[in-house]
Amino acid sequence: MLDRVTGMQVFVSVATLGSFAAAGRAMGLSQTGVTKHVSALETRLGTRLIHRTTRRLTLTETGRAYLEACEGILADIAEADSLAGESAVEARGTLRLNVPLSFGVREIAPLLPAFSAEHPAVSVDLGLNDRRVDLIEEGWDLAIRIGQLSDSSLIARHLAPCRLAICAALSYLDRHGIPRRPEDLARHNCLGYSIVDPSRWRFETRSVSVAGNLRASNGDALVTAAIAGQGIVYQPTFIVAEALRAGTLVEIDLGERPPLMPIHALMPPGRRPAKTQAFLAFVARRFEGEPAWDRDLPPPLRAI
Repeated sequence: MLDRVTGMQVFVSVATLGSFAAAGRAMGLSQTGVTKHVSALETRLGTRLIHRTTRRLTLTETGRAYLEACEGILADIAEADSLAGESAVEARGTLRLNVPLSFGVREIAPLLPAFSAEHPAVSVDLGLNDRRVDLIEEGWDLAIRIGQLSDSSLIARHLAPCRLAICAALSYLDRHGIPRRPEDLARHNCLGYSIVDPSRWRFETRSVSVAGNLRASNGDALVTAAIAGQGIVYQPTFIVAEALRAGTLVEIDLGERPPLMPIHALMPPGRRPAKTQAFLAFVARRFEGEPAWDRDLPPPLRAI
C-alpha cells in the first residue's frame, strides 16, 4: 500500500503545479509514480479528485475540498516535526509579519498584546498593506493572505474562511432599487476594489460585469463611500460586519452568493524558527470555529 502522507504531498503538488510531470520533477518522482499515488488516493476515497484531459487538469469539487484539507494536515505534520525538534527552544527575536491592511487592523492587531504576554521575548514588526509581498526577497517570516494561493513554493496553513457580501446603504437602494439577480448589478453603481479585477464580481456559478464611479485599493474606503449612499460594494464580511450590525449598510440577497475565500498563513519553505511556530499556533487557536465577524449578522435584504 502506498504511503498515505506521501500521496497527499503528491496530490497537493499536482494540484498546485497543474501537471503530473511538473509534480514529478518537483518531488523527484517519475510521472508514472505520481499517477500511481493519485490513483491510489482516488481508489481509497472512492471518488475522483482530478479531471484529466489531454490539454489540462482540473480539480473536481471533491478535489478542491480535499486539497484544502491536505494542506492543513501537511502543515500540521510539518509543525509537529518542527516543534519536536525545537521544544526546548524559547520563542525569541523579531517576528516580521505582513498582513492585509483592513484585516490586520481589525483582526490581527488586537491579538498582539495577548501574544506578547505569552511570548515576552518576541517582538513583532507588523507590516500592513494589500500588495502581494515577496516573503523571501523582503525578509518576512510570516504573511496572512486572503484568497486563492498562486505561489506554490510557500508553506500554507489554512486559518479561516472569508465570506464576501454585496452591500449598500438603504438611501442608495431607495433611489435606485434593489437588484434581484447578479445580472442586475450592471444597472447599478458598483464600487470596485482595484487590487483585483474591479470590472467583474464573481458568484458561485458565474461572474458578472460591473462598473462604477469609484475604485480604491482599500476596502474601508469603498465601505465609507457605500455608507454615504454612493453605490454597492462587494467586500469581505470582516470589513462590513460593523456597518451591517449598525444598519448603515444592508446585505443584498441576489439568489446566489459570492464564493468563499480562504484565509491562509504563508511561510517561506524550510525550517521555521520558534517565534514563527509560536505565532502560527497562537493565531490558529484564535480563529478556530466560526469567524467572530460572521456571528449575529442581520439577514440579507431580498427584493419582493
